[in-house]
Amino acid sequence: MQENASVLFIENRVPGCAGSAQSKKGGNQMKKKVIALLLATTMAFSLAACGGGNNQGGDNSSSQNGTEGTDNAGGGSEEKILSVQIGPDPETIDPALNSAVDGGNMLLHSFECLLTVGEDGQLTEGQAESWDTSEDGLTWTFHLRDGLKWSDGSDLTANDFVYSWKRVCDPEVAAPYAETVLGMVEGYDKAIEGELDALQVKAEDDKTLVVTLSSPCTYFGSLAAFATLSPVQEATIEANGDGWATSAETYISNGSFYVSEWVPGSHILMSKNPNYWNADAIKLDGIKFNLIEDANASYSAYQTGEVLMIKDVPTEEIPSLEGNDDYYVDPIIGTYYLSLNLNREPFTDKNVRKALSLAIDRDYVANTLMQGTYSPASNFMGPGWIDTDGKEFMENANGGQPYIDISNHEANLEEAKKLLKEAGYENGEGLPSITYSTNDIGYHKVVAEYLQEAWAELGVDLKVDIVEWASFTPMRRNGDYDVSRNGWVGDYSDPSNMLDLLYSTNGNNDGKFNNADYDAAMELSRTTLDPVERSTALHEAEDILMEETGCVPVAYYNDFWLQSDKITGSWHSPYGYWHFMYADITEGGADTEGTEDTEGTEDTEGTEDTEGTEDAEGTEDAEGTEDTEEAE
Repeated sequence: MQENASVLFIENRVPGCAGSAQSKKGGNQMKKKVIALLLATTMAFSLAACGGGNNQGGDNSSSQNGTEGTDNAGGGSEEKILSVQIGPDPETIDPALNSAVDGGNMLLHSFECLLTVGEDGQLTEGQAESWDTSEDGLTWTFHLRDGLKWSDGSDLTANDFVYSWKRVCDPEVAAPYAETVLGMVEGYDKAIEGELDALQVKAEDDKTLVVTLSSPCTYFGSLAAFATLSPVQEATIEANGDGWATSAETYISNGSFYVSEWVPGSHILMSKNPNYWNADAIKLDGIKFNLIEDANASYSAYQTGEVLMIKDVPTEEIPSLEGNDDYYVDPIIGTYYLSLNLNREPFTDKNVRKALSLAIDRDYVANTLMQGTYSPASNFMGPGWIDTDGKEFMENANGGQPYIDISNHEANLEEAKKLLKEAGYENGEGLPSITYSTNDIGYHKVVAEYLQEAWAELGVDLKVDIVEWASFTPMRRNGDYDVSRNGWVGDYSDPSNMLDLLYSTNGNNDGKFNNADYDAAMELSRTTLDPVERSTALHEAEDILMEETGCVPVAYYNDFWLQSDKITGSWHSPYGYWHFMYADITEGGADTEGTEDTEGTEDTEGTEDTEGTEDAEGTEDAEGTEDTEEAE
């Protein structure tokens, strides 16, 4: 997912993830733990969309009384509303369209897929109570729970998943994740051209969904837990069109909460969904997502107790926060990178692209500008991505050597000057002025100012364009930029999740990288049954990407945030998501050992702290979700 608008972190997600929100406190504890966290599975978490409506079994007109976190923490109000901040107004909370972490976090609470991922990183039951796979790996059968309901109380059946998955393929919907999540399903090629019924997703009866793949996909279970494949209600969408996902009155969902109130620029209030199959295990009456874009405003709201958790922490406050019990830093799998618009001059020249990349002092950016909240990136694929042999993908990349020597910036800069001269732009002469687009959250503006200085050493005149978050990701997706901040956080730990971003037809390929050899390597990785051949193909793809400088990796993500110990039972995943569905609010906090009870019983022994911000970029980066920066 694309990272978020905040400092980052992208589902909801994944394999072998681990860590609860409280697992790491302070800057020094955050580094490179992702590896151990991710060795268990490969799963994608659902993105977040908010559900709601006047017929959802709750009071859609819930007032804001007591929705400010601490007001409810001490039992001072009848309702227990958890007030948090994970980003500004989301670009969308339509499951088919979202590719950002902030939106994904909301979808995580308002929708539930066939499968889910638990705190231990393992795939577990969601709307499906069980599933099985044929011996050849081509047929996946999901058995739904009895009595599933939408938030408006109407029945939810296997046919709702058939409609929803076909909708993801609809070219008129233009879902950015379509190829990623359904490209391996038989009939996808025809479905994406408009012949939706060709997609081999069938409802044998109301409780049985059968999916036929064109080739085995070992991580398809993770995709079945990914928010893009959440069920959406056909009648609501047919009646309201694209506007169904913009109003509490029409936002029907099936998760643990539904959207009961939505005030753009202020908040999205989600109320407990009484029709959720595991409603008895939900302790909160609601979650208030405060839509705050300014980190200083978020920090002020946290200090006053208006909110109990904020993802967007002012970067200038970080030195004073390290060591505090309510300050958390946790690694996530993802990369903060720059997209170059390869359809524009001078970025059509590989030497120009490589020169711009080598001129960046990544160690300085991550450890000084970003105060160690990120780690310098020498590869596109960083820590946490798992190779077919079970090792970290990064260990096997490029013969075990980094693509970029981040320890020798002076040599890199000299090489950059040489490459620019070979491109015909010695000392920048003849180069047109370049505009760098970014949103003004966390470290993004600081990085932009640094790029002005770093590229000035090549003679490049760089202008900075600060874009409001709501407009930023559409602008980038449409190619309306020269160079842009970007980022991606994994939806599941298989390397294809991130390498697919640069496939020529991928909906999240913002830089429009188009390389036949790269596409061929990715195609082979999708179809081969030989794990060694698959690994070789994936590494070949990264080799090509780095040689061609299809994008510019800068740093690896970590999430950092502030969270009150009054929140218990929540947890944070290596995919940049905060899980509050089974959380509680207690006066004075609790020692958190326990977590959610997926079967409806409470863990009266407490819970855990949660973590905090994403994207230290934000999180589209995405996407895996994108940096909400947004994950995106």
